[in-house]
Amino acid sequence: MAEIKKYLTLKEDGAHELIIKKSRFICSMKRTENVQQAQEFIKSISKKYHDATHNTFAYTIGLNDDQVKASDNGEPSGTAGIPELKALQLMNLKNVTAVVTRYFGGIKLGAGGLIRAYSNSITEASEAIGVVKCVLQQDITFEIPYNRVDEINHYFKKNNTFVAKQEYGTQVTITVSLDMDQIEGFKNDLTNLLAGKIAFNDGEKHFNEIPVSKMNYREQ
Repeated sequence: MAEIKKYLTLKEDGAHELIIKKSRFICSMKRTENVQQAQEFIKSISKKYHDATHNTFAYTIGLNDDQVKASDNGEPSGTAGIPELKALQLMNLKNVTAVVTRYFGGIKLGAGGLIRAYSNSITEASEAIGVVKCVLQQDITFEIPYNRVDEINHYFKKNNTFVAKQEYGTQVTITVSLDMDQIEGFKNDLTNLLAGKIAFNDGEKHFNEIPVSKMNYREQ
C-alpha cells in the first residue's frame, strides 16, 4: 500500500448545535487514534446527555478508513449513523469520532429529514470547529559556513522553506522540515548553490498540521 502523505482531520475537539423544527441536534466531535478512544468518547457523551432522545454516532479510524462504525441508537434504520459516517468520509476526515445527540422537539422530520439533519450536523460542526491538513514531512539537517548564511536564508525565504532549527557552532547547523515531494529538489538546489560542499542527514518523518479554510474537501 502506498505511503499516505497527507490527510484531513479536526483542528481540535469541539461541539456545535443545530435547531431543526424544534429538535436540538448537538454534534460532539473528537480526534481519536484508535477504537478504544472512540468508544470512550461515545460513552462519555452518552453519559453527559443521558436524558437525550438519541445519542447516535459514527467514527472512522485509520488513514485508509481501516475501522469504521455507525449507530442509529433508536432512530429509524439508516437515518442517523450511516449519514454521519458518509459525511465524515465525504469530507475526507480521518481519525474522528462524532456523537450527534438529539432532543426531540415534537415535530417528526421523516426519514429524509433525519438523514439531512444528521449529515448536516457533522458538516456544520466540522466547519465550525475547524479542519487541518496533516502533511507528511521529513527533517533534513546540514551544515554550512557562516559566510553562506545570508545566501541560504534568502533561498529559504524565496521558497517558503520552514526552518525548524538553526544552531551556531564552528559552522551553522540547520534543520528544515520538507514535504516528501520537495526533498529531492531542495537537495539539488543547495548542492548547486554550495558547489557540492554539503552533506545532508535525513531525520524523522512526521505529520505537520496546516489549517484549512473555505476548502473543497475532495481536492485536499
